[in-house]
Amino acid sequence: MEKIQTGPVSLSRIVYGMWRLGDDSDTRPAHVQAKVEACLAQGITTMDQADIYGDYTAETILGDALRAAPHLRDQIEIVTKCDIVAPVGRHAGARVKHYDTSAAHINASVEASLRDMATDRIDLLLIHRPDPLMDHHETGAALDALVSSGKVRAVGVSNFRPFDWNLLQSAMQTPLVANQIELSLIAHDAFTNGDLAHLQQHGVAPMAWSPLAGGALMTGGPDAPNAELRAKLDSVAKDHGTDASAVAVAWLLRHPARILPVMGTNSLPRISALSNALKIEMDRQTWFELYTLALGHEVA
Repeated sequence: MEKIQTGPVSLSRIVYGMWRLGDDSDTRPAHVQAKVEACLAQGITTMDQADIYGDYTAETILGDALRAAPHLRDQIEIVTKCDIVAPVGRHAGARVKHYDTSAAHINASVEASLRDMATDRIDLLLIHRPDPLMDHHETGAALDALVSSGKVRAVGVSNFRPFDWNLLQSAMQTPLVANQIELSLIAHDAFTNGDLAHLQQHGVAPMAWSPLAGGALMTGGPDAPNAELRAKLDSVAKDHGTDASAVAVAWLLRHPARILPVMGTNSLPRISALSNALKIEMDRQTWFELYTLALGHEVA
């Protein structure tokens, strides 16, 4: 599988998202190890985490698997995120869900992530959400220091607009190398609102969360809101001997920004089929046929 270089870190073109890891009925280390190995068998080496996933339990679930099978750590890249504080788990005492990009919180989150995931480094740390109270000088210095310490190899952001990115980067010595944003056939604003253009300008490969729109693209019958789009996905899938989800991901892969879809599923058969999207070479007119159906009208 193609690897995309993001600063000092090389990420697989398809990323395995672990936000649902704690939702599985089986969270035993051996089962999690099987998921990671199913990814590795296809060349998917990048695992996407966040401290808040699973109400602050998903990192520990991965860590238990790495403690049981430590040889896997050097075969994968771990991406994780911080700054969301929700009144559950380790932050049950919080009065309100909020963001915290203070140096103290970022450092504490990184230490917890390193401990929970049984690792000595995070390959890519992302600030999870833009914080209205962010002191960009404090946050930037904290991120620079983490890279200098070796605890974090590279840093980036998630859900940042170009102006958020520019503000934080202006106070940093270390380059931001990633922005994970919502991208799918349904959530397609980034294609025209400047978000993707900004990342292309800076040579940053976007990471796409919820590339199947939280499953909305894959559900519903002939009366569903996206029925025509789903029918077209099915038609293209049939032509390529695959399924609609692979086509929806291939639509993102076709974009020259080198989008990295973050795919989340707990099903081993589905994990084993994630790379099918790479087998589809989508021509320009097919891309625009799908885009037109997603927009609900032809382009101007």
